Parts: sequence; C-alpha cells; structure tokens
Amino acid sequence: MKCFQQKLFTGIVLLFIIGIGCQTFAEPITITGVGASFPFPVYSQWAHTYYALTEMKLDYQSIGSGGGIAQIKAKTVDFGASDVPLQPAELDEFGLIQFPMVMGGVVAVVNIQGIKPGDLRLNHNVLADIFLGKITTWKDPNIVALNPGLTLPEQEITVLHRADGSGTTWIFTNYLDKVSAEWHEKVGTANTVKWPVGVAGKGNEGISQYVKKINGAIGYVEFAYALQNNMAYVLLENQAGKFVAPTIETFQAAASNADWGHAPGFYMVLTDQPGDESWPITGASFILLYKEQKDLTKARTLLKFFDWCYHDGTELAKKLHYVPMPENVVTQVQTLWKNTVHVNGKPVWK
Repeated sequence: MKCFQQKLFTGIVLLFIIGIGCQTFAEPITITGVGASFPFPVYSQWAHTYYALTEMKLDYQSIGSGGGIAQIKAKTVDFGASDVPLQPAELDEFGLIQFPMVMGGVVAVVNIQGIKPGDLRLNHNVLADIFLGKITTWKDPNIVALNPGLTLPEQEITVLHRADGSGTTWIFTNYLDKVSAEWHEKVGTANTVKWPVGVAGKGNEGISQYVKKINGAIGYVEFAYALQNNMAYVLLENQAGKFVAPTIETFQAAASNADWGHAPGFYMVLTDQPGDESWPITGASFILLYKEQKDLTKARTLLKFFDWCYHDGTELAKKLHYVPMPENVVTQVQTLWKNTVHVNGKPVWK
C-alpha cells in the first residue's frame, strides 16, 4: 500500500511538472505607432502609465504627421498619428478610419534677451510678416507698437520652421493662410511648405532646441514643448481682437465651437475660432488605423488602450495642457469602432 501511495504521489508530481513545462505564458503585447510629435508628450505619459497597469507596451515614434500617414498606408505599423486630418475620400481609398484623440495649441516661442513667457504680444499681421521675411528685426515699428513699455533689442530675427512633414506645420500654416492674404497667395497650407525664410529643424523637439540656442529666434511648437523647455511663448491676438495666453482654458474655448457630429470622417480644423477667450492656433491630433484588422487580440488591445486614454487619461492630458475629447465625441468614436473595425468580418469592439 505504501509503495502504491509513493508511486501515485510520484505520478502526480510528474504530471504537474509536465503540465508546467507544456504551459505557455502569453507574451505582453506591443503596439507600434508612428507620427505626429504634437501629441507625443501626452502619448508617452499615457503609455508609461498604461504599461504599469497592463504590461502592454506602446512603441510610438515621433517622426511627424507625414511619416505617420505614410507608414500606416504602407501597413508597417499598427496605427498612424497625424495632426493633419484626412478627407473622407482619402480614408476610403486606403480602407482607413480616423478619430480625434486629443486637442491642444500651437504656440509661437522666442529667444530674446530679457523677454519672459507672455511678455511679447503679436497680432496675425505681424506674425505672418515675420514668417514671410518682411519683418526682420525685433525693433521693427510694427512690433514695438504692439508692445509699449517693453524693451526690445535691435536684433535680427531668426525664423525656425520644421524640416519634416509636420502636422504642427499644417496647423500653423492653416492659421496663417486664414488670416493673411499674402500668406495664402505665396505659401498656403500643408504639412510641408516652401518657406520664404528661416532655418529648418526636425520635430517639435528640434525646433525647441534650436530656439533655445539661437539668440533672436522665433519658432512654433506644441505648447507642452514650450512648458517642458521653459520657453518664452508669445501672446497672440485672436479673432475677437483680444490678446490671449496659451492655456488649457483658451484651447478649450476654441474647441468649444467644434461640431464633431457634423464632421464627415471626423475632419475638423480648429484654427482662428471665434470667441473672446479662444486661442487662435488650436488643433486636434488624430489616430489612423485600418478598418480590417488581422489580429483580433492585438486589435482589441489597441482599442482598449485608446478607450483607457479617453476615460482614465484625462487628468494626465490636462496636466500637460492638452484638451481631452468631450464624452459625446468619445461615444461617437466608439460607435465608429463598433461599426467599422473588424477581423474576418466580425466586430472587434462590442
């Protein structure tokens, strides 16, 4: 009997060991995305926090909106990110959907000795003329007239602009295109344009570093980069004729006019919005992904991450001065997921 018990025990142990040996443990899922540098600060914070909760890893590369659009079209990543919204016809051509993830502001930043954040005021005419190369020194009478009592140097202006295909450039040039007839005629709106003057840098990161290094420089970056790099941002005159500072409140004021429910394919432009408090260069950042997905587990994981960002990532977004999407827009986005994102014809999101 004792021998039988020992054999039984040995058999159970062997079965247990074999069971462990045969068991497969699921590898943590890695989601890949590339594109806009505009939302990179908040995407990186969301990814870090979500990894601690779920061990899902987000590998997101900030290469510019142009790169994000190109790579999702080439199917080399799980999603693309762009601050340039695609028209519905282009989405349909490639079998894509787009949805807004977050909103924020593009700001003009300067490096002028003695000038602190919010000291300098510019209106749309002067801003356009600087980037057109018509205003070339900080002591120009048009700048001085907007800043009585502010000591400005007799210093040449160095214009900094993006070298890469950039959604931040698209938002910035879209604004200038609306407010300056000369800009509209000579330059226009695009994620890459033929700049009349200036020095090129790559990414919001590159522009931030160049502006900090070059005395007399002016450039444009997403506001989070200005905060992180302790840069002197400019007050801008809005459509209502009010000089406003870039804050989450002024971004929200501009975004409050957006009617997402009547925007085909969520195509929405938020520059030069009306309202006393509206920041004039506000924009949204979008996610691009294929309607027909190949991997059900990965597709569900991806959408669960975006859902978490919408609902649990709002405070992180606000700390970085991004505007979270309103709940009614999130509901519209989730309806889009349910109706259009499939694996083998079956819905991914339920």
